[in-house]
Amino acid sequence: MSAVSLRVKPHSWYCSARNQNWRLLKLNSKSSKCMRVSARIEKNQMATTDNQPSKSKVIDSHLHVWASPQEAAEKYPYFPGQEPTLPGRVEFLLQCMKEAGVDGALIVQPINHKFDHSYVTSVLKKYPSKFVGCCLANPTEDGKGVEEFENLILKDGYCAVRFNPYLWPSGQKMTNDIGKAIFSKAGELGVPVGFMCMKGLNLHISEIKELCTEFPKTTVLLDHLAFCKPPINDEDSKLFSELLKLSRFPQVYVKFSALFRVSRNPYPYDDLSQALSQVVSSFGANRVMWGSDFPYVVAECGYKEAKEAAFRLAQQVPLSSSELEWIMGNTIQQMFKRQWLP
Repeated sequence: MSAVSLRVKPHSWYCSARNQNWRLLKLNSKSSKCMRVSARIEKNQMATTDNQPSKSKVIDSHLHVWASPQEAAEKYPYFPGQEPTLPGRVEFLLQCMKEAGVDGALIVQPINHKFDHSYVTSVLKKYPSKFVGCCLANPTEDGKGVEEFENLILKDGYCAVRFNPYLWPSGQKMTNDIGKAIFSKAGELGVPVGFMCMKGLNLHISEIKELCTEFPKTTVLLDHLAFCKPPINDEDSKLFSELLKLSRFPQVYVKFSALFRVSRNPYPYDDLSQALSQVVSSFGANRVMWGSDFPYVVAECGYKEAKEAAFRLAQQVPLSSSELEWIMGNTIQQMFKRQWLP
C-alpha cells in the first residue's frame, strides 16, 4: 500500500467510506469477501486532498507529436525510414484536446524523429503549462546516450525517459551497462522510466524485475498495460498475473493507455473492464493513469472517443469517482508534482 493511500479525505467523505465498510462487515464479520472489499476501499479511496490537486483535471499520460512534412524538410527531419503516415502536429493535438476536454499531456518522443528531440523540445518550450516531455533513451554502445539523457533532463526540461528494448544493440538487454547507467541516473534525477514492451511483456519482465530490484528509487511506467491483452487462455492468464505481481514494487505504475492496442474488441473496448478492475485492485488507482496514444488513436476511434471509452470502462467496473479522478489525471499530476494550467 502506498503512502498516499494511507491518508484520509475530508470528514464527510470519510464518514461515508466508514459507513460503507461497516455495512459490509456487519453482513458477515467473518466473510473474506467483505474483507477484500473493505481493503479495496481502503487502498484505492483513502487519498488525501493534501496530495490530490485542488481541482481535478484530465491529463493524457501518453501521446506523441511530430513535425509536418514541410517542417521536416525545413527544420525537424524525420529519421530515415520512419516517415509518419498520419498527421501529428501539435496544433492538431491541441484542437483534439480542446474538443475532448483534456487539460494537459505527457508527450513521448516519437520514433519518427528517433533521437532528434528538437521538435518535441520546441513544443515543450512553446506550451510549458500544457505539456511535459518524455525523452527516448539512446542505448548506443559508445555510452554517449547517458550524457545525452542528462542533457535532455537538465537542460531541455524533460521529465521522463522511455526505454524501447528494440533499440538496444542486437543480442543485448536493457540490463546491460548502458541500460543500468541510464536507469540509475533516472532515479538520481527523480525521472520515471517508461517501458515499451510491444512484442510482449514475457520477453522483458525479467529485465524489468532486475532493474526494479537493483534500483528501487527509480519510478517505472508500464506503457499500454505492458501490452497485456485480456486473457483468453492459460498462457495469457499467467502473463497477466505476472503484470499484476509487479505491483509488489511500490515504484511501478501502469498506463491504462492505447486501449485500441490491448483490447481484443472494437471500440468501445468493453473487454478491458475486467483488466482495469484487476489492475486497480492490485496497484491502486493512484498508480494507474489513462493515456490516448495520439495521433494513432484518432484513426482508430477518435481522440474524444478514447477518453469517453475510459469513462465507460470505469462505470462498468465500477470505479468510484475518486478512483476515476486518480486515473484520469491526479496520478500523473502527483507524479510530476505540478499543476497543469488552463
